[in-house]
Amino acid sequence: MTIEECYREMEGSYAEVSGRLPSLKLVEKFIARFLEDQSFETLRQAMKAKNREEAFQAAHTLKGVCANLSFSRLLTSVSQLTEELRPETEGIPKAAEVLMNQVSDDYAITVSSIRKYLELKEEAII
Repeated sequence: MTIEECYREMEGSYAEVSGRLPSLKLVEKFIARFLEDQSFETLRQAMKAKNREEAFQAAHTLKGVCANLSFSRLLTSVSQLTEELRPETEGIPKAAEVLMNQVSDDYAITVSSIRKYLELKEEAII
């Protein structure tokens, strides 16, 4: 699997990220770091605890990471979730709960694609 195939599988834009990050090594470095990023887990926990403000902050952070790495599919769903969480209300809006399911699905696809790419890359080195 090439990096381009990885991005295609996750419905991202390698063309965009390669314009932002000047080398394949940097792209690989930052997509590997994405697997360690805690924004999604923080978002999941905040949604479960019905903490709108913390969920908003985590969604907004995840949105920024996705924008920088051109994870287009995940960026779209987390952007929608961010906007649902933006108004300062009590608890989590029902629409945000529904969107969280899509964000979770898109996150799983993104993480799976990255892991597959990195594993295949490691196998090719060995």
